[in-house]
Amino acid sequence: MKFHYTNLETCYTATGMVVVVDVIRAFTNAAFAFSRGADRIYPVSGVDEALEFKRLNPEVLVFGEVGGIPPAGFDSGNSPTHTETLDLTGRVIVQRTGAGTQGVVRSVQATAMVAASFVVTSVTVKYIQRLRPDDVSFVVTGETYDGGAEDLACAEYLETLLRGESPNTADYIERVRNSHDGQQFLDGSLPHAPASDLEHCISVDKFRFAMPVIRENGRHVMRAVHP
Repeated sequence: MKFHYTNLETCYTATGMVVVVDVIRAFTNAAFAFSRGADRIYPVSGVDEALEFKRLNPEVLVFGEVGGIPPAGFDSGNSPTHTETLDLTGRVIVQRTGAGTQGVVRSVQATAMVAASFVVTSVTVKYIQRLRPDDVSFVVTGETYDGGAEDLACAEYLETLLRGESPNTADYIERVRNSHDGQQFLDGSLPHAPASDLEHCISVDKFRFAMPVIRENGRHVMRAVHP
């Protein structure tokens, strides 16, 4: 298994198994949505695209953010703290974020894809191993904006596990806390970014499912897959 690293600017070149990493907060929040019963999530690129999806399918919920804040017309933002309070049993979600969902839609040459964050690492590794890919490309989605230290930490943690090694988890979590995005959550002063979100984002292996993304009827769709 060979490992490669890309970002939002270069992920269009990634082939084989593509692992799109967004720790703070898109794919942590997606995992929380699945834990609350969501049936599937459609990652999209634009706000207008997300709202048009809802116009055509009024039963769906639209989650996400622009600059960390949910746009007008969205049903929820990107906060796992909030998502944890919701009953999403059987619901369909459209998700638009500035980093994570962009990595999904831009990875146009992927032959297989999975969304990743720390809350689903072990099962994500099992999912990748089961497919036995020759190449694994990690999309460090935050790199384009702020260095993406938290996403790089998660990607390198996953690589270490895929190599059969035993990483010191605490070291990787500390990198998340010290990251540019991580620091924004420490004082809890921003209403859309409660300090509890950071704690949720570093809850390693909180959930026992992976989040593969496939193309279905012309759209990307993510589901929770249990081992």
